[in-house]
Amino acid sequence: MDMVLKGDYFDGQWHSPKGASDETLLKKSPADLTQTLWEAHVWHAHTEGAVLSAQKGFDVWRKFSFEERTAVIRRYQEAVKKRGDAIAEALAWEVGKPLWEAKTEAAALVTKVDVTLGDSWKRIERKTIKDVMPKIDGHTIMKPIGVAFVIGPFNFPCHLANGQILAALTAGNSVIFKPSEKTIYSAQLMMEAYAEAGFPPGVINFINGTGVTAGKLTSDLRVRAVFFTGSRAVGKMILKNTHQDLKKMVALELGGKNSSIIHHDAHIPHALPELLRSCFLTSGQRCTSTSMIMVHRKIADQFIDEFKKVTERIRVDHPVLAEKPAFMGPVIDAQAEKLYLDFCAQGLKEGAQEIIAPRKLDMKWQGHYVSPSLHFLEKADLKGKFVQEEIFGPNACFLPYDDIDEAIAAANCTEYGLAAAVFTRDASIFQRCLRDIDSGLINLNRSTVGATARLPFGGVKDSGNFKPAAVSMIDHCVHTVAALETTDDTSSQMSDVVGLKD
Repeated sequence: MDMVLKGDYFDGQWHSPKGASDETLLKKSPADLTQTLWEAHVWHAHTEGAVLSAQKGFDVWRKFSFEERTAVIRRYQEAVKKRGDAIAEALAWEVGKPLWEAKTEAAALVTKVDVTLGDSWKRIERKTIKDVMPKIDGHTIMKPIGVAFVIGPFNFPCHLANGQILAALTAGNSVIFKPSEKTIYSAQLMMEAYAEAGFPPGVINFINGTGVTAGKLTSDLRVRAVFFTGSRAVGKMILKNTHQDLKKMVALELGGKNSSIIHHDAHIPHALPELLRSCFLTSGQRCTSTSMIMVHRKIADQFIDEFKKVTERIRVDHPVLAEKPAFMGPVIDAQAEKLYLDFCAQGLKEGAQEIIAPRKLDMKWQGHYVSPSLHFLEKADLKGKFVQEEIFGPNACFLPYDDIDEAIAAANCTEYGLAAAVFTRDASIFQRCLRDIDSGLINLNRSTVGATARLPFGGVKDSGNFKPAAVSMIDHCVHTVAALETTDDTSSQMSDVVGLKD
């Protein structure tokens, strides 16, 4: 696939770095390391241009009515829809996710517009309370914050950033978007659709770079909101950069160490494919991927044996060129591959038993292909790295339990709190899990992955900072103004009180 990078986008036009670049980024496909996809040149001076552009854009865009904003955003929807196939192919080559999966991400860019302009907008519409006080109406008005900085992840470089961008724009903010340095071209295709839509210059801006660029923009006092999706470590760095800036709103969507509980009454034929999806979709590179499976001891042997069999049948192959569609492609890069294999080795040191060992796969293509792996822990070391840390790879570990409270305690033992699932036919068991598990997403007989955009999406503890995304992302793109409106002329009465009347 021919991937030509255009540089950065601000002031309503593309800018290529001039002179020697401050950073050079070289991207090879994780599916075939013999293929160089693109070379990016980063110029740090463009950050200043992007901020000035976004300030000008905000002053114009904030005055647009909702109907005027909607018209432009609908044009974006049509533009990104036209690019669906190109975006999907770029995602497959850059990220390594199978083409069928990449197509679902590309399609989500289109449907997200409908959710944002419909469900999300309703959350911030002006609200009036008649006679909130005698002869006085009360109003709640949501106003945009200002320049919003969106930092995208590599695993869903278009879909996750798109949700944040659309929420910010719908609310009246301007946006600077920095994609992951691992997936610039996919994000650029989406950005081209925004550019085609005809936003006023400066409303939407795009800048490439690494953590150096992100650091400059998160600490810039003119940037009034920061939206980040990524690791806990980087999220904490952002907080360090911004915590003394009281004018800045920071929304973090971080990782997870997610659990699925398989109770003794679970419908196994249903639970098996659901769990397979939650453990191994996107090669386990989802913040909602299941990595711990608490299975009731009554059915543990049977369930583990059947799950092992279906896991061994998973097809790992080239995301685009495979003869038959793959379920899993490669992981994103050499670092991810090493972390995955090292993590599994750490599990053995902490007492885990291998059910399926992790392997680097010998494939037709030279890429970062690894096998899915399964482990078993008879008794979890709740302080160990293997149980505590997010792996971001295709691994799951079984932990047996006798009582549901034991399973809930294991689910709560980590510092993360993003997603959990419970498979049971007993409504009371689910209600106990819903009450007692510390997690932002808790599903019944449904995998931990594949959330809907029409509900909030976010976690507690180290999985976020209480600012959930999806439908509720727009809540963090505004600040609230309360207004009282007198509905009757009371000036004569007040004049008497203060002695203004002759």
